[in-house]
Amino acid sequence: MVDSAAHKADTVPLPVVEEIKPIEADELFDDFIFNYAQDHELQLQRTKFPLPYYKEDSPLKIEKAFWKHDDLFSKENAYTLLFDNEEQMDLVGDTTLMSVQVEWIYLKTRTIKKYYFEKLKGVWMLEAINLRKMATDEPADFIAFYTRFATDSLFQQKHIAPRLQFVTIDPDDEFSILETTLDAGQWTAFSPQLPKERLSNIDYGQHISPQSHTRILKINGIGNGYSNLFYFRRQGESWELYRYEDTSM
Repeated sequence: MVDSAAHKADTVPLPVVEEIKPIEADELFDDFIFNYAQDHELQLQRTKFPLPYYKEDSPLKIEKAFWKHDDLFSKENAYTLLFDNEEQMDLVGDTTLMSVQVEWIYLKTRTIKKYYFEKLKGVWMLEAINLRKMATDEPADFIAFYTRFATDSLFQQKHIAPRLQFVTIDPDDEFSILETTLDAGQWTAFSPQLPKERLSNIDYGQHISPQSHTRILKINGIGNGYSNLFYFRRQGESWELYRYEDTSM
């Protein structure tokens, strides 16, 4: 006879799942992504393993043991953002976002590497990575134009508006903005270095449209006060730069 009150049933220990708690940086995606890129432990905690990794048509999985820390663009001097219009730039500070993609756009190979982040229970997590060729319904024509614009000075000169709108900080008063115009000859003296190998982008939901006739390229310095905006518009079968803002501090 067995005393059922004293007998312990066979049990299988269940794995302890530690709940990931939100941190202050989770409120704004930009704060989170820089913490994620720089903090190795946070990156391991906020990556869903085994991580789906899609390379063209080949679905793969990355186990935690084989994950290599990814600095994203945190080691660069600057990172870039792409928009169709100024209204889309308001998405940068939106704290209600639940899904954001961070992208690398490789100019020579026309490939895109996308990191898919989702906000679950107040916590940002990397859910998947996708590396693929640019699809035909994406703004490949602008990327082709920009690649040449950034690397060919003669081509660049031909694709500057005759009276380029120029906005900058007043050299005599750093709290005032100066608006003027530049002709093609003056542009050479003011033109900055543009990224030539790849562009970064954070898709907050702006979803660049191939039908749009305008593009905005924003270059943000990392820890150096650099800030440039380039406004492009479609002119016939190509594009031109019609407005340039340099408000670097």
